[in-house]
Amino acid sequence: MKSMPSTDTAPIRAGEELDWKSLEAYLREHPPSKLDGELDASAQIEVTQFPGGHSNLTYCVRFGDREFVMRRPPFGPVAPTAHDMPREYRLLAAINPHFNLAPKPYLLCEDTSVIGAPFYLMERRRGVVVRQSIPPEIGDDLELRRRVSESLVDTLADLHAVDIQSTGLVNLGKPAGFVKRQVEGWAGRWERSKTTDLKEMNETAEWLIERLPPDTTKPTLVHNDYKLDNVMLDPRDPTKIVAILDWEMCAVGDPLIDLGLLLCYWPQADDPEIFAGSLRSVTMAPGWMKRAEIVERYAARSGRDLSNIAYYHTFAIFKLAVVIQQIYYRYHVGQTQDARFAEFDKRVEALAKWARAMVNAKH
Repeated sequence: MKSMPSTDTAPIRAGEELDWKSLEAYLREHPPSKLDGELDASAQIEVTQFPGGHSNLTYCVRFGDREFVMRRPPFGPVAPTAHDMPREYRLLAAINPHFNLAPKPYLLCEDTSVIGAPFYLMERRRGVVVRQSIPPEIGDDLELRRRVSESLVDTLADLHAVDIQSTGLVNLGKPAGFVKRQVEGWAGRWERSKTTDLKEMNETAEWLIERLPPDTTKPTLVHNDYKLDNVMLDPRDPTKIVAILDWEMCAVGDPLIDLGLLLCYWPQADDPEIFAGSLRSVTMAPGWMKRAEIVERYAARSGRDLSNIAYYHTFAIFKLAVVIQQIYYRYHVGQTQDARFAEFDKRVEALAKWARAMVNAKH
């Protein structure tokens, strides 16, 4: 791989520096496996940071003309089952041979003495990630925005079409009772991380538990965090997806969990201000598909019954509120000083009201 400027990385954020000498020494002693050739023994390590995301820390590690992506948990105390780098590494190792949009992992280090936490290295793929603004590769081309939307939906349906039985991927999780565990688990996380009592969250949790869908949907791989800014697009043809990122929460279970989350992260221009103010996205601009069109296209490609998709959409909004609350909790108790999180409580409150409004609409 030839050296190229890393236009999608940035200098390390204050407070997120690591022991680079220790990391370099470890990697020279334990070079990433499955490489063509060796690491350049004369090259010094260079590290930058991928600026997106609010959870796990993701760095670009370069030795000469070789680049890798390194992921480690955030600093400070974390939930016992959260930010599990060994699990994410093993998931990628199992999934990549059968679904190549999952990047190939190269090395896992569980020795916390190296940089203070478990970490892993995976291949560096290059492309465009759509975050807070529409990249120039897409620009004002409204038809291209729609085609990117379609690719995102089609790719999700294709992920759900992977045969988990013949590939053995069914062994990555426990499909039975998946939605029940998800709903009860995130309700429990809310209770453990809340910094104020929000009746809307309590009421929505009760509604979700009371109306659990029957456990009859054929299980598939579930990415569990599938959204526009977790896919990487080919800069020469943005309708082509070259990677899906952030597999940490991947499981085996009801695929509609993924579709509900995609809808949650897909605000549109005509949404009530209470929602638009809590989760802005480029999808509010002209050209992108509407949520109803996403549902229609996924149904056509997958053949699944989506008559109860509002339940999964509501759960996704509730889950997102809990995710943001967990981040805010770390800021609230002083486990992180990242100023981006200072007003996350307001986003939680807005999402809680939106989820409750979805519940009311179903009555």
